[in-house]
Amino acid sequence: MNDHNNLRRGLSTRHIRFMALGSAIGTGLFYGSASAIKLAGPSVLLAYLIGGAAIYMMMRALGEMAVRNPVSGSFGQYTSQYLGRYLGFLTGWSYAFSMLVVCLADVTAFGVYMGLWFPDTPRWIWVLGIVCFIGALNLCSVKVFGEMEFWLSLLKVTAIIAMIAAGGAVLLFGIQLGNGAETVTGLSNLWSHGGFFPNGIGGMIASFTVVMFAFGGVEMIGITAGEAKDPKRVLPKAINSVPLRILLFYVLTLVVLMAIYPWTNIGSQGSPFVQIFSGLGIDSAATLLNIVVISAAVSAINSDIFSAGRMMYGMAQNGQAPVGFSRLSRFGVPWMTVLVMGVALLLGVVLNYLAPENLFLILAAVVTFSIVWVWLMILLSQVAMRLGMSREEIAALDFPVPLWPVGPALAIVFMLFIFGVLGWFPDTRNAMYVGLGWLALLSVGYWLWVARQPRQAPVNA
Repeated sequence: MNDHNNLRRGLSTRHIRFMALGSAIGTGLFYGSASAIKLAGPSVLLAYLIGGAAIYMMMRALGEMAVRNPVSGSFGQYTSQYLGRYLGFLTGWSYAFSMLVVCLADVTAFGVYMGLWFPDTPRWIWVLGIVCFIGALNLCSVKVFGEMEFWLSLLKVTAIIAMIAAGGAVLLFGIQLGNGAETVTGLSNLWSHGGFFPNGIGGMIASFTVVMFAFGGVEMIGITAGEAKDPKRVLPKAINSVPLRILLFYVLTLVVLMAIYPWTNIGSQGSPFVQIFSGLGIDSAATLLNIVVISAAVSAINSDIFSAGRMMYGMAQNGQAPVGFSRLSRFGVPWMTVLVMGVALLLGVVLNYLAPENLFLILAAVVTFSIVWVWLMILLSQVAMRLGMSREEIAALDFPVPLWPVGPALAIVFMLFIFGVLGWFPDTRNAMYVGLGWLALLSVGYWLWVARQPRQAPVNA
């Protein structure tokens, strides 16, 4: 193993674009959309549009910093540099932990999905197999990882496009799905069952927690900055295209779903995707969906291990994580982080079987809190960077954030609003409590192990 300090730049625009798409388009769309629709009805479309606008502003803020200074660890490094080591420590470890929790959910889900085809095979065999496979993949060169993620993401995107096309055909030709007497297709379904806001404005606001969780993963573009071949060219292209594409995929998909079925029926027969394909008379709908969700799970595990590894690598270089996390293999991969994540996943799967179900759900709630925290820190870091720059430096920016300073300010207010939503509604209040407890625990760790260390110079590309 070599301990060279620099990651290798092997990711192209194609890799980065689909890595972020693959990370953000997954369970949140295939299954989570049904719960968002139940909360808000058709007004969930407005929630996705508002949330998508805030996410795009956050991505542009991240892009401004990443193009100016493409480093490993990305927003963890930027938070440390512009807001201080303490907030950088909280942000980096919160993000890495959220990636681990998401991975735990996904490896467990993978075992469940495989059970559809192999019901007699113990689930732990599939879990062990996928952890070993993904771990080995992440130990290969970053180009191999990027290529694998590209094809997995392409499969998911193709499935979404196929569903939109099938739903569009149903609407265009007036095909009646299921029992024709009970189900009438048409755009009128968007306002015919209780109006566009059937559960009031409060219902739409409540859906924001699910909507924002669904967008989680787009920030992965920043993580790839240290390994992009040409950051100044690649990152702007990826950032400008991915948020818009995700927004179109989510909004178009949900428009088709709610136009074909009354929103009150969506999710009543399992995944909305199964409803569409089953209604079209495709008997193998469950098998088709299983292939898609398996690819989604593998893609998500792949991306999350990559993201956590690169975040810990950057933090180790900044003195905020054990130095072992900064060691690279001969392929230029931070192998220690991959190894630790793999072991944690195996232990986590055991705990998932032994621990009460509500304990695991509480841990999963931290993911929503952590993602919004990371987005807020990205926006605040960009503001702090701008305020510390001269007019000449600002004019020389290659990828400046649009609508400065109003755009970032509105996005910051929106992220704070999401924290308020989490704390206001009883169903999500635990996420606030556990999230704040997690930050308090990290704060103790920071003052015990990091605060006394001398500050290291920020790492530049």
